[in-house]
Amino acid sequence: MTIIAAADGSALGNPGPAGWAWYVDPTHWASGGWPHGTNNMGELMAVLDLLQQTAHLDEPLHVICDSNYVINSITKWMAGWKRKGWKKGDGKPVMNVDLMKALDAAMQGREVTFEWVKGHSGHPLNEEADALANAAAVAHKEGRTPEAGPGYPDAATDHPDASVGQVEIEEDLFSLAGEVVETVTGSSGLAGGAPEDADPDSDAGVDAVEEVLAYERALLSDEVRNDPVSLAAHLHADWSLVGDSGRVWSRQDWLERVSAAGPVEMEVLRAEQVDDHTVLLVWRGHDASGSAVHSTWWVRPGRRWVQRFHHVSHTSG
Repeated sequence: MTIIAAADGSALGNPGPAGWAWYVDPTHWASGGWPHGTNNMGELMAVLDLLQQTAHLDEPLHVICDSNYVINSITKWMAGWKRKGWKKGDGKPVMNVDLMKALDAAMQGREVTFEWVKGHSGHPLNEEADALANAAAVAHKEGRTPEAGPGYPDAATDHPDASVGQVEIEEDLFSLAGEVVETVTGSSGLAGGAPEDADPDSDAGVDAVEEVLAYERALLSDEVRNDPVSLAAHLHADWSLVGDSGRVWSRQDWLERVSAAGPVEMEVLRAEQVDDHTVLLVWRGHDASGSAVHSTWWVRPGRRWVQRFHHVSHTSG
C-alpha cells in the first residue's frame, strides 16, 4: 500500500525561527526545526526526514507538497546539479547543498512520486503538516524544543547540518540581475514534464507569486533599504505608498527618507497572481513598533517584477 504524506516547512521572518513537518495520520508524523532558518530549509528537511523514516518500509511513497522549489529540485534539477559537481548552470554553488546531497542519497532505489497542492487551500494532510511546521517554528521562537512526533517505528534518520549560510535568501533571490533561482514552478499534480536536468537559472516557468514574495521580503531587509540603488530597482518609476495618515509618498520621497527597518516578521494573508503581469500581496508585519497590514501591487513591465503600489494600515494587534 502506498504511503501518502504531506511535507511542509515554516519560517517566522524567513530567515528566522524555522520548522519542518510531515504528516501521514495521527500516529505517523514528525516535526523539528532550527532557531534560525528559512522556509525552503524547512520544506527540504521535511521531505528528507520523511524519506529517511520510511526507508525501511517496502512501500511506495507519495509526497504532497506546496513547494514547487522542493518538487522541481528533486525531480528535475538535482541530476544536472550532481553532474556539474553540485553547481548550477551559471557555475554558482547550489543553495542548501548539504540538504540536496542528503535528499539525493535518500531517493536512491526508492519509488517516490510528488504532488503539488496550493498552500492553505484546505487539503487535509497539507494543513496538518503546515500546522505542525508552524508550531515547531513558534517553539524555537519561544526557546522551546518542538514536539518530535511518533514518526515510524524502527526508523533511522541522519540529518545533515543545515545553516543559514547555505540558503538562498540573502543573495540569489534578491539579485539585481533578476536571477530567481529557487522558485521555479513545475506543473500541478504529479511532478514531471520537464527534462530532469532542466536548470532553474532560466526565467522559464518561474512561479510569479513565490518570486514576488521573495522581492517583498527583500524590501524589508536592511541590506536593500540601506542601498538606494538596490531599493530603487525594486520600485516602479510611478510607485507610491499610502500610509495611515493618508499621506501619499512618491518614489523619490521614499528613496530619500527610508531607513533600516530592523527585524520584521511577515505573515502572508493573501498572495494572488491576478494576471500574467500583476500580483497582489496582503500581509501582516510585526516589528518592534507594533503590527500593520500591508497591501502591495507588483507588476512586470519587462523581465523583472517591481512594486507599483503599497498601502499600510497599522493595527492594535
